[in-house]
Amino acid sequence: MRIDENSIRVRKFAALGDPVRLAIVDLLQDQDLSPDALATALGLQSNLLAHHLKILTELGVVSRSRSQADGRRTYLHLAPCAFADLLPAAAQIKTPRVVFVCTENSARSVMAEVLWHVHSKAPASSAGTDPAHRINPRTRTAIRRAGLTLEQTEPRDLDEILRPTDLIVSVCDAVNEKIARKPNPRLHWSIPDPARIGTDAAFAETFEEIKARVVALAPNVTCPPKRKRTANE
Repeated sequence: MRIDENSIRVRKFAALGDPVRLAIVDLLQDQDLSPDALATALGLQSNLLAHHLKILTELGVVSRSRSQADGRRTYLHLAPCAFADLLPAAAQIKTPRVVFVCTENSARSVMAEVLWHVHSKAPASSAGTDPAHRINPRTRTAIRRAGLTLEQTEPRDLDEILRPTDLIVSVCDAVNEKIARKPNPRLHWSIPDPARIGTDAAFAETFEEIKARVVALAPNVTCPPKRKRTANE
């Protein structure tokens, strides 16, 4: 390995030597967060958070993108493989069911549910906050080309299927900002809507991005054992 490559690694190690920056990386491991959400989670003033984010961004550890729902809002992402095996161990999550949510339940959340069933035994479903009248045909194409089967026949309404104990994984910026007050445990993946481009290539790219997210999260999610009924129940 060249010296200049080692120099970059040293700078990244040094960046993680700060407790605040390490905490930022921990929080961004499984989901994307807005600067405001990060500041609240860490109890930091915005100017101090900006200082730490500048260091991580310049090193290519963290990137940001604008919300498709509200252009004034940005989301922060942990760069893939930024630290390879140096990333902290992901938190273990116990939930009776995972529910993937986007606005229309016609593309991203549908893909996520199909992929989840392949990579995890934990129950899962998907839904939309404003369901479309049908699943996007290009979603069906992307799933079929991956050799998988889509059993869902039509979009579902989140309010009709959500249970208080479900883990919500929003795959749509608009949904994340809309359901902020729901009491369910939540994770957010800031994934652009392929329907805005409307090509098979865009849907295939989104499918692969969601697949990478699902593969990373699935080993860390388990379903708690069902409580046995007593003789008096």
